[in-house]
Amino acid sequence: MKKEVKKVVLAYSGGLDTSIILKWLQDAYQCEVVTFTADIGQGEEVEPARAKALELGIKPENIFIDDLREEFVREYVFPMFRANAIYEGEYLLGTSIARPLIAKRQVEIAKITGADGVSHGATGKGNDQIRFEMGYLSQDATLTIIAPWREWDLNSRESLLKYAEEHGIHIEKKGKKSPYSMDANLLHISYEGGILEDPAAEPEESMWLWTTSPEKAPDTPEYITLGYRHGDPVALNGTDLSPATMLAELNRLGGKHGIGRVDIVENRFVGMKSRGCYETPGGTIMLKAHRAIESLCLDREEAHLKDELMPRYAKLVYNGFWFAPEREMLQAAIDNTQNNVEGTVTLKLYKGNVTVVGRHSERSLFNPEYCTFEEDDVYDQKDAAGFIKLNALRFIIEGKARHNQ
Repeated sequence: MKKEVKKVVLAYSGGLDTSIILKWLQDAYQCEVVTFTADIGQGEEVEPARAKALELGIKPENIFIDDLREEFVREYVFPMFRANAIYEGEYLLGTSIARPLIAKRQVEIAKITGADGVSHGATGKGNDQIRFEMGYLSQDATLTIIAPWREWDLNSRESLLKYAEEHGIHIEKKGKKSPYSMDANLLHISYEGGILEDPAAEPEESMWLWTTSPEKAPDTPEYITLGYRHGDPVALNGTDLSPATMLAELNRLGGKHGIGRVDIVENRFVGMKSRGCYETPGGTIMLKAHRAIESLCLDREEAHLKDELMPRYAKLVYNGFWFAPEREMLQAAIDNTQNNVEGTVTLKLYKGNVTVVGRHSERSLFNPEYCTFEEDDVYDQKDAAGFIKLNALRFIIEGKARHNQ
């Protein structure tokens, strides 16, 4: 039995699925609908969503379109990259990190408009339903959550198109439809479905939208310098940039040189495996550069402990636990390590590869007096003998014990 809802805030793109959801909510729940469209750098115009919402009978005061690009990169992407987070060795969590922000803003809009419900367009098979709803519940557990894909019987594109036709929902056709299910924001673009459902099938070159094929990328490498402060990239080639501008420019540079493509089979939180392809050009550059500046500025055990914590952190983000106390606890520890992570990293971009070619920091722990192969006055090599013997003491004791048995 459906719970009575008077007003619901819908995460709305203006596309086929969410336009149908909008109408379905009005009919199935007899409720007022508030639309929320977030600009997080997906590369599409967001204002057409306003016209579409008006066309579907939404009051002007119930249409929210917010530019969240700076907040997205500053408060979500950058903290995640301080952790060097990567899921299952390859996925830079581009979709995962966007959902908490959208969910948080939906709840804020619900409070502004007096709504008692929230809704999203994620399917019942994917991870996004979890990420959205964990976000809602962490911010306001009193809101009713409506997930149409878990309720309705519109389980195919054909049934969606038929519903749209029957209810007078105009669906604008923009040329040939992509065979893939795609999601984009400032950090990445993802591709699922179509031929990708066969893990053995190579993606078509025409699928990739952000990156030049490495084979067709420029034959001349390009050198860039990233400036870091407190673990975040703040300057590119000596020019200070805002977080969103920084990521957009790194996407442009990485895409030009064919950087950031991955093709993976990942383990979804809901239980099945899924094959997906991702383009994350700017994120790939940032990960490489951040690890390079950390290699100068972090103590050995500090760096190693970070690496041990990273898979747990990445799993929390992937599974939708961004607002969980354990993620916030890990973030506090990670951020504390970044106080001295400052300096510059020089990278070479060339045909799908990003290579660190130099790094410098005034807070560097690298001391050439100690590690030089030339003569020095600060390190007595004889000290190593005692160090080795003490570390091997348990082996010595065990060996004697076994020998006497």
